[in-house]
Amino acid sequence: MSKLITYNVPDVFCGHCRTAITNEVSTVAGVESVEVDLDAKTVTVSGESLDEPAIVAAIDAAGYQVTA
Repeated sequence: MSKLITYNVPDVFCGHCRTAITNEVSTVAGVESVEVDLDAKTVTVSGESLDEPAIVAAIDAAGYQVTA
């Protein structure tokens, strides 16, 4: 069963942000899709057996910070 997690990432605002985050998060085991919504400033990840700390670390590695 696929799981869906949405993260608030307030610093996303352009296509480069979308590409950087998508490329990093896509490498995390279990991730099936990544959607970056520039207007809502969110990153939504779907997949099975998602490792949330690894996803947050991947967003951080792309140069962006997840907020509550």
